[in-house]
Amino acid sequence: MSTRFELANAIRALSMDAVQKANSGHPGAPMGMADIAEVLWNDHMKHNPANPDWADRDRFILSNGHGSMLIYSLLHLTGYDLSMDDLKNFRQMGSKTPGHPEYGYAPGVETTTGPLGQGITNGVGMAIAERALAAEFNKDGHDIVGHNTYVFLGDGCLMEGISHEACSLAGTLGLGNLIAFWDDNGISIDGHVEGWFADDTPARFEAYGWHVVAGVDGHDPDAINKAIEEAKSVTDKPSMICCKTTIGFGSPNKAGSHACHGAPLGDEENALTKKELGWEHDAFVIPDDIYAGWDGKEKGGAAESDWNEKFAAYEAAHPELAAEFKRRMADERPADWCDNVAAFVNECNDKGESKATRQASLASIEAYSHALPELFGGSADLGCSNLTEWSGYKPMRADTPASNYINYGVREFAMSAIMNGIALHGGFVPFGATFLMFSEYARNAIRMAALMKLRSIFVFTHDSIGLGEDGPTHQAVEQIPTLRMIPNMQVWRPCDTVESAVAWAAAVDRTDGPSCLIFSRQGLPHQARTAEQIANINKGGYILKDCEGTPDVIVIATGSEIGIAVEAADASSKNVRVVSMPCTNVFDAQDAAYRESVLPAGVTARVAVEAAVTDGWWKYAGTDGKVIGIDRFGESAPAGELFEHFGFTAANVGKAIDEVSA
Repeated sequence: MSTRFELANAIRALSMDAVQKANSGHPGAPMGMADIAEVLWNDHMKHNPANPDWADRDRFILSNGHGSMLIYSLLHLTGYDLSMDDLKNFRQMGSKTPGHPEYGYAPGVETTTGPLGQGITNGVGMAIAERALAAEFNKDGHDIVGHNTYVFLGDGCLMEGISHEACSLAGTLGLGNLIAFWDDNGISIDGHVEGWFADDTPARFEAYGWHVVAGVDGHDPDAINKAIEEAKSVTDKPSMICCKTTIGFGSPNKAGSHACHGAPLGDEENALTKKELGWEHDAFVIPDDIYAGWDGKEKGGAAESDWNEKFAAYEAAHPELAAEFKRRMADERPADWCDNVAAFVNECNDKGESKATRQASLASIEAYSHALPELFGGSADLGCSNLTEWSGYKPMRADTPASNYINYGVREFAMSAIMNGIALHGGFVPFGATFLMFSEYARNAIRMAALMKLRSIFVFTHDSIGLGEDGPTHQAVEQIPTLRMIPNMQVWRPCDTVESAVAWAAAVDRTDGPSCLIFSRQGLPHQARTAEQIANINKGGYILKDCEGTPDVIVIATGSEIGIAVEAADASSKNVRVVSMPCTNVFDAQDAAYRESVLPAGVTARVAVEAAVTDGWWKYAGTDGKVIGIDRFGESAPAGELFEHFGFTAANVGKAIDEVSA
């Protein structure tokens, strides 16, 4: 039987070989954390390589994602569908083993990591999701939800500010199902970290309310195992296991230095390292006894089979809850979801209320939460302003896990990455809110949601200079256009209650990416629509107000500027068509025939209006058109004065209509 050291050396050998073959990568972290990984995966992880999507599996996250050969080696060795050829294609075009772990490429990779600090934050989201699901579904001794989230992280993750945000919240919430392993090797890209990272990490995490296991020898399997057992026994707070390791363990000339952090060891050093470790096998060769020692399929299959028996008993005792759990984990909408959406949208149209779209958003949340129990909300300390606290919201606290809402505090970045973790875990549709301006704090997590094709719903209120007296620090100018530029992002800026209801439903229905919902602080007028127009809102852009015959001018607008566009069209002597464009991303994805029906190429006299920077609108306005926008920062003044000052008035739009049609 292979020893633990030999099993860990398989990770080291594969990591060295793959990085060397690619002539690119980070061998040091996998070599240093191999012993920790071996103990965790072989003795503690509950997972089934034959079914990577098993609902009650433990989640594993490599937050220090540059060490990706660690997780690829683990997946290959334990029996996931990741072949030796896949490892040989490390960092190559089209491979399942890219330079950093990418969600959706290789089975068993639970999240995309690489931007440091976000993996641990995704882990907080997964732990929140598990805790809330357990509180909702576990009944009468039938515990069908009961798993842990394990996270590896390094000094870089701990330096990133997002880790402070997320780990502080995790301690406050008492997430006892979250266990993190700090790879305390004292090395980052620039060398020994004591010159720029001298934190007392154990004390820091104790201050957050974590259980801390300090001073663990990260190369002693018995010490590692004891630490994990201790962490698992503490169920009322998250645990941090501090593992002292040597980066590049085994390398005679590069271990313990940044020389092995982000570059191949080199053929000569690889050979010397294997000799030092007693690894006498050729590159990419794993002996059968090593494979046998790692194989997790039999144990994983048995664990899932035991869970299936538990679930069958649960299903017999609680058939409705069991059906709901299966629906939620399969990410299927309720059978009456579409009918509920249609009824609410029509109700909004019939009522014809004029209100701020942030109020319309709250009404949508209120309506849809009854039809969609998996809706899981939150706000970054702005719930009363974002209007995300619906009548049925239940905030999570350390002693109240039954919840559907998180008070994130002033933590916009962590909120967004935690939402991604909740979405990745499954069972919930997460949304989180802040002012649009503070999307800047969250930008990288928003991008990661788009990259991973997650249904995270980012709610941004106070969308422009229209928020008024708070001034230019809070007035979004460039944020909407730059959010639209993120690949695979859908950005909705509705103009009234009807468009808000449609936008919310579209975000929920979207299963291949995130949405940003942009709402106003100030009141906006209701726009009357036909059934056909309501249906066309889902196409991202549609004719809201038309004229007889061919238009002389087309005015395109979004959000709060729709009202002034319609007013200007009504007052104009020209034949004016008004196009509402609540989501340019969706409109651009329509077929050419539909786009031509809304914006006919023959009508080149066009005016685009949005209280944001102008660059993105020229593709619709064209060289013969005009764009009314704001290419500077705002001012502190009442909203009405600001719109007048910056030209967002019906009179100014009317003037532009006359100029483009002259």
